[in-house]
Amino acid sequence: MKESIKKQNLKHEYFTQERCYITELSNTPNDPEVSIARARVEPGVTTRWHRLKVVSERYFILSGRGLVEVGEQPPQEVTAGDVVLIPPMSRQRIANIGSDDLIFLAICSPRFTQDAYEDIEI
Repeated sequence: MKESIKKQNLKHEYFTQERCYITELSNTPNDPEVSIARARVEPGVTTRWHRLKVVSERYFILSGRGLVEVGEQPPQEVTAGDVVLIPPMSRQRIANIGSDDLIFLAICSPRFTQDAYEDIEI
């Protein structure tokens, strides 16, 4: 890793097959230990069931209201300041149950790569 400052640029936001919008904040081979993305889920939308192979993920909720489902845990409401811990291979999805966008950081270790993603929509 090299010293650097990365500026958030929402113009680079893209829509995923998972049904949410992603802005990669830090995800490069030069920093393989971790990646950070800003995720945005629109009101009324639930992301697809999925899991990550070999990658641990943490959601840090920035704003909005969500209903998160992880592994065998019962669905739980999350709001700003909450942290969701998701071990590798744990099924997961999150629903926006509020009237505003649900925005959170997705922090992955090691860094997220597309080959780690597995859609398991039931």
